Amino acid sequence: MKKTLAAVLGGCAVCLLSACNGIFGNIYDTAEPSDETSAYGFVKPCTDSEAGRIYIDTQDYTQWVYLDFEAQTTAVAAVADEAPEAWDVALHRYDVKTHDGRAAETTYSDLSKWVAAGRPAPAEEYADIWSDERIMTDLSHMMDSIIVYTPSYYNPCLSRWLDVDLRTMPPIYTPSNRVYTVRFDDGRCMALRFLNYMDDRGAKGYITIDYLYSISF
Repeated sequence: MKKTLAAVLGGCAVCLLSACNGIFGNIYDTAEPSDETSAYGFVKPCTDSEAGRIYIDTQDYTQWVYLDFEAQTTAVAAVADEAPEAWDVALHRYDVKTHDGRAAETTYSDLSKWVAAGRPAPAEEYADIWSDERIMTDLSHMMDSIIVYTPSYYNPCLSRWLDVDLRTMPPIYTPSNRVYTVRFDDGRCMALRFLNYMDDRGAKGYITIDYLYSISF
């Protein structure tokens, strides 16, 4: 699905985009992995008392990265392909969806403080919703005022972890710094804290997540 850039930029002049062609390219933020990066995926398992850590590369707009917390594995699939059989949470760039889950945003910015407070249950939980104009998959013609979208589910609550404001160039990235909870239909629960959206060099699309899995709240 194609949509004009004007709808995305909220009235930002196209002439500005032409004048800022160099910095506008930063929206892609593609780069080779840092030399300091030694591992991707579930780089640290969680315990009953300590959060685990996940580090993934979501630079590619044409892919979902699927996370299986039970097996502690990751899988990559094209946005148009079927999801793997076993998965819990998936990320497309900064968009997030769940596998039969409901997510909530807490008032806490630290997992340990949320645990110390007794893991308070969220007041309102949000299921995934379907959208034709959320998952951007082709930005190659953005300078021609065209963005291509792929219809997909996403979770509107979890996807609030990072706000990307395209009304200015370069875009402004504002993390929520909140702890999020996910409750699945089968009764499993987890908590997530998105720590970063870029690597040590500042290349966007490298996401670090701390998590607690198989918990109650």
